[in-house]
Amino acid sequence: MSEPLVVFARLKAQSGKAEALGLALRAVVAPTRAEPGALDYVLHRSVDDPNTWLLYERWISRAALDAHFEQPHMKVLLARASELIDGDVEMRLAKIVDD
Repeated sequence: MSEPLVVFARLKAQSGKAEALGLALRAVVAPTRAEPGALDYVLHRSVDDPNTWLLYERWISRAALDAHFEQPHMKVLLARASELIDGDVEMRLAKIVDD
């Protein structure tokens, strides 16, 4: 088995849409956690900027992450992205570094 893939994602809500974006993101948490390739999927809200939402994700592989974006719950979220998100989603992929 390959080592897990970690994702750090940052999404900034359009003006006046922070709560709507938060509701849309919360709606995908439970179904995403139920995906077979998901190890962690944790939604956060920035303390410094309440319009900014952050995700910490761990997947068993890149293939599992790719499959995640094909799930029905993600297609619903992605279809609404242009009306909720200001700019692009910032997504960083990483591997865990052991000491």
